[in-house]
Amino acid sequence: MIQIKNLNVNYEAGGERYAALKDINLELAAGETCAIIGPSGCGKSTLLKVLAGIIKKYDGVVEINGQPITPSQQRIGFIPQNYGLLPWKNVWENIRLGVKIKNKKNNDDLEGLDFLIQQLGLAGLENRYPGELSGGQQQRVALARSFLLKPDLLLMDEPFSALDAMTREEIQNVFLLAWRKSSVSTILVTHNVEEALYLGQKIVILSGIPGTISQVIDNSLFGVEDIRNHRDFFQLSLELRKMIKEDWSR
Repeated sequence: MIQIKNLNVNYEAGGERYAALKDINLELAAGETCAIIGPSGCGKSTLLKVLAGIIKKYDGVVEINGQPITPSQQRIGFIPQNYGLLPWKNVWENIRLGVKIKNKKNNDDLEGLDFLIQQLGLAGLENRYPGELSGGQQQRVALARSFLLKPDLLLMDEPFSALDAMTREEIQNVFLLAWRKSSVSTILVTHNVEEALYLGQKIVILSGIPGTISQVIDNSLFGVEDIRNHRDFFQLSLELRKMIKEDWSR
């Protein structure tokens, strides 16, 4: 379970103090996915950095399974917009990297690694380097690395934004396929309404600067078969856009 209580994050610039996040309260059940959507500058990436343990100065409580965020003790996967692959390591080495750093030993879960390579469509690409892969293939490698880690929490910062529309939908499906096998608690930042509806069991609308939670929506369409062709998916997309437009125009 992920719990955020009364979270406030401030920063200093030019000798002045600014609020990045204000009074954030959110609870995510074990194995649940949450899509966060909000305007530029509202603190979405700041929130991910707090959950990743990168930002440590804040007020409030942020816990994973009842324990404060401590990356050295917890497994936290993070997929940034640029996928975070090391260009001098091949696919096999990039996938193993998270586990290798966490375990400090060469005790790979080879069976799990081979399963992810097959499941995510990377078979035959193991010896290629990131520069030899398409954007979609690089994203698959980033997903494989995160899922091999078996994280307590997976954070994704607009990971599909650089992909074309068709590849984006394909990799969204790949993510859900891997997620259903492991049920990793996942928080995804996105600007795309359809993506939020497709991937988020919860949808959080952040508004304003500083960022505050305007609404938390339980997504009744999550997991519905052939959801993109579902009439209610289109209707909920329109309703969500209306909510966001009204909220951000305040």
